[in-house]
Amino acid sequence: MTAPAMNRVVRLISRPVGEAKRSDFSLTDEAVPALDDGQILVRTLYLSLDPAMRGWMNEGKSYIEPVALGDVMRAGGVGEVVASNHPRFAAGDFVSGMTNVQTFCVTDGRGFTKVDPSLALTIYLNVLGMPGMTAYFGLLESGQPKAGETVVVSGATGAVGATVGQIAKIKGCHVVGIAGGREKCDYAVKELGFDACIDYKNQDVRKGLKESCLKGVDVYFDNVGGEILDIVLTRINLRARIVICGAISQYNNTVPVKGPSNYLSLLVNRARMEGIVVFDYAPRYKEAAAQMGQWLREGKLLSKEHVEVGIDHFPEVLGKLFRGENFGKLVLKVG
Repeated sequence: MTAPAMNRVVRLISRPVGEAKRSDFSLTDEAVPALDDGQILVRTLYLSLDPAMRGWMNEGKSYIEPVALGDVMRAGGVGEVVASNHPRFAAGDFVSGMTNVQTFCVTDGRGFTKVDPSLALTIYLNVLGMPGMTAYFGLLESGQPKAGETVVVSGATGAVGATVGQIAKIKGCHVVGIAGGREKCDYAVKELGFDACIDYKNQDVRKGLKESCLKGVDVYFDNVGGEILDIVLTRINLRARIVICGAISQYNNTVPVKGPSNYLSLLVNRARMEGIVVFDYAPRYKEAAAQMGQWLREGKLLSKEHVEVGIDHFPEVLGKLFRGENFGKLVLKVG
């Protein structure tokens, strides 16, 4: 194969204050490095845009090193191997892994897995990708739902929340979602099979929880933090499990993050609040992918992606996540 002429690359050049802006990134055309032994060249087709990316831009202690200033912006992606000096990969293979925000990626293959192109490639950035792994292990390992229990999930139609709710239904739970807008709530109930969904933009969340969770809340899967977390804590049951996956309402704060004011509810109810970082479960990804692949084939799981186009629009498309403008897993088609 003739080597591609140039690689379109997005680099982080400043630490964002509040929402990430175009001026926080550079967009350049760079030469594609030659392959060494044991490396592959991947043409990036789709990129996964995730709330975690905003945290990766910040300095400070976290579960993963921040993206260094001047480095290519970190992102998971799916693409096609166009050249290989690696024994496990051949030109024409389709793979998923940390391609980062660029049109071509040179890698030694660590963290990359082959995917089946007979399925929509975007599924590997959603239900069969990091969001799906987060939902699977966060709910089943940290949340530990039991049949008949009530599970509440915020960000209910987002990449993680939609899968959490569907898995909870598979496990025989009463599932209540929280989402923004009537269209999203209707989708959660009519398409994803939730028992109820509260529209936080147009409904009183306290009242909605009281009406939808008649037996209280046994598991709360939190993707948003802030006021909604506080409200749900007022409804939890004895031995409830609160899974802290994210706090998208807080990521762009320019003041310190506000913690829950109703945390004493954890004491009174002997409840447990636990964070979930999906990378902790990396050795078990195949287990989760096999199970969720089966549920997909059986029609028990739906995977909805919201696809935007053009790597040059990365900064603006990323912002859609934090304004709630995506409907389903946000994916950027590179070309």
